[in-house]
Amino acid sequence: MADLPGIVVTGASGRMGQMLVRTIGASDKARLVGCVERSGHAWVGRDIGECMGGAAVGVVVTDDPLEAFAKAQAVIDFTAPAATVEFAALAAQARAVHVIGTTGLEAAHLAKIEAAARHAVIVRAGNMSLGVNLLVRLTQKIAAALDEDWDVEIVEAHHRMKVDAPSGTALMLGQAAAEGRGVDLEAAMDSGRHGITGARKRGAIGFAAVRGGDIVGEHDVIFAADGERVILRHVATDRAIFARGALRAAIWGQGAKPGQYDMMDVLGL
Repeated sequence: MADLPGIVVTGASGRMGQMLVRTIGASDKARLVGCVERSGHAWVGRDIGECMGGAAVGVVVTDDPLEAFAKAQAVIDFTAPAATVEFAALAAQARAVHVIGTTGLEAAHLAKIEAAARHAVIVRAGNMSLGVNLLVRLTQKIAAALDEDWDVEIVEAHHRMKVDAPSGTALMLGQAAAEGRGVDLEAAMDSGRHGITGARKRGAIGFAAVRGGDIVGEHDVIFAADGERVILRHVATDRAIFARGALRAAIWGQGAKPGQYDMMDVLGL
């Protein structure tokens, strides 16, 4: 086991954090070597296995990310933008692969992550699932084949606790549609319609977000023309698909050169 890549999970108490801990613990291709939580969190100083209601696994939750990263080959991070930027710099310092599933990142965050990628491997994706990344590729291909007589709308649904909208996956899909059409997403994006909006602008890429219950993640890409529609859909029913994809990315990154990658690179799509 000692020769397997050691993985640190940040935000270990969260839904994705706990799923990652379980996924890594069940893997024969990696080992859990650290868990990070914010200072003052009740889990700090306790064994992660016991915190999650099970037996001790020999990994104590820490609030010192640099110490944890120093003994790891990879860090898997589904936290918040400000924390992810800090982790990117520390992971680069430790020369650990940094797998980022955090969403809601803005231009300033992305610039700092890009700087960290000059020194270490970063794999960043709005969604780590194989199915979603296939959907992204299909969206790009269909958008390239259809002209602006076909309106593009992206509808996403998530659980009530999700704090950002549109989702990172929806933005991935929008970017794929924009690239297929050869346009800039920021210029074409139309979201949050309310009131008297007027007729739909030709060439716009629309977004709509649904929040409720415990929905794991649902995404529809609608290409609508007069008389017909093409609808691409992905439904996630188990958060484990994201954890498995993130672990695959962490293992893949062991053989990569410093730089920023995405799941298309990991999956060879």
